[in-house]
Amino acid sequence: MLTREESRKLLATYIDNENLRHHCEMVASAMEAYAQNLGLSESEIEDWWTAGLLHDLDWEKFPDEHPNHALENIFPEFGLPEPVTGAIRSHAPERTGKKPHSVIERYLFACDEISGFMHAVSLMRPNGFEDMQPKSVTKKMKDKRFAENVSREDIYEGANLINTELPEHIRFLISVFQK
Repeated sequence: MLTREESRKLLATYIDNENLRHHCEMVASAMEAYAQNLGLSESEIEDWWTAGLLHDLDWEKFPDEHPNHALENIFPEFGLPEPVTGAIRSHAPERTGKKPHSVIERYLFACDEISGFMHAVSLMRPNGFEDMQPKSVTKKMKDKRFAENVSREDIYEGANLINTELPEHIRFLISVFQK
C-alpha cells in the first residue's frame, strides 16, 4: 500500500492540471471524513482516502480509457488493495460495467460528482465554502448551464447510494471543505 506522500507523488506524475489535482484532493478529504464518521479502522480510513485521491489518476492522460487504464496498467505495480481498486472501478460504472455495491464503492460514487459541483459553486461565491448552505448548491443544480458537464443524475444517485438526503450529504461535505 502506498503512503500518502507516495500517493500524492503518483498523482503529480499523471496529473498536471491543478484543478483536477484539487478535485482529487477534495474527494480524498470527503472520503476520509466519511470513513471517520462511520467509525472505520485506521487502515480502512487510509483505503478510503487513497481511493478518493487516485480515482481520476488516468483521466488527464488517458481520458478514453479512464479508469481502466489505471486499473490495468498503473495500480498493479503498487499493490493497491481490492477495496481501493474496486471503488475506483465502480465510480465509473458506464465505463467499467461495475456498479457500486460495497460501502467504500458507494461513498466514492457519492462524493465524486458532488465535490466537483460544489467546488464550482464555491468559485461563484465571495466567501467560497465559508458561509455556503446546502440550498446554495441545490439551487445551482437547477441551472442546467451551470457546470453542465456534471451529472445531476449521478449526484442524486450518489446520495441515494449512501442512504442520505442530498441536503444532508451537501451539509456534511461543506463542513469537510471548509477545513
